[in-house]
Amino acid sequence: MLLLKLEGRLTGPWVEELNRLWNESLAVQGKQQITIDLRETTFADTAGIRLLRAIYAQSGAVILSGTPWTQYLAEEVQRRDA
Repeated sequence: MLLLKLEGRLTGPWVEELNRLWNESLAVQGKQQITIDLRETTFADTAGIRLLRAIYAQSGAVILSGTPWTQYLAEEVQRRDA
């Protein structure tokens, strides 16, 4: 299992860093289950949400949320009409 545990704000250079790490992990991912843990995420800008959507679309990841904000973020990431 590959766990992407995000904390704090997913904005600016942190979006770029997550993108870099995601692209590196694609080489070793194989058939592993991907989990995106948003429970400690406090904010995501448009670019952050777009990247999370791309990761979700590519991997079919399980998304963990815990607060109303992270539940909203999970729903935004999983939206098909975005």
